[in-house]
Amino acid sequence: MAAVGAGAALYAQAEYELGELRNMGPGFFPVVLGWLLAVLGMLIALPALVRRGEAVTLAWRAGLCVIGSIVVFGLLLKPAGLVLATVAAVLVASLADARFTWRTRLLAAAAIAALAWLIFIAGLGMVLPSWPWSA
Repeated sequence: MAAVGAGAALYAQAEYELGELRNMGPGFFPVVLGWLLAVLGMLIALPALVRRGEAVTLAWRAGLCVIGSIVVFGLLLKPAGLVLATVAAVLVASLADARFTWRTRLLAAAAIAALAWLIFIAGLGMVLPSWPWSA
């Protein structure tokens, strides 16, 4: 968090005009937010460096499943439509937890896909293909 904030602030300082407090330039807001993010990141990281505790074990399977679900959704959205892309993404993400049965995974995928369609297509009126044949 600190590195991303500092990087964003330094980039904005180098590329955009900062301006003054009375007449802010296009770089003022990104620089301020970047440095604020960097400070908050340091405030979170410093106490964690001195605290004693158990080593953190990373859940690689869960992380890969979640990242994979995002990639699957992004790759399938245009060719397969919102509903099928959402179903596929939920199924891939649900592989992170082996305790789920396939019945639970399919029910969750269907429910989340229906909610996504209701919210984004019906409710917000977004122009997204719902199905492969509706593109």
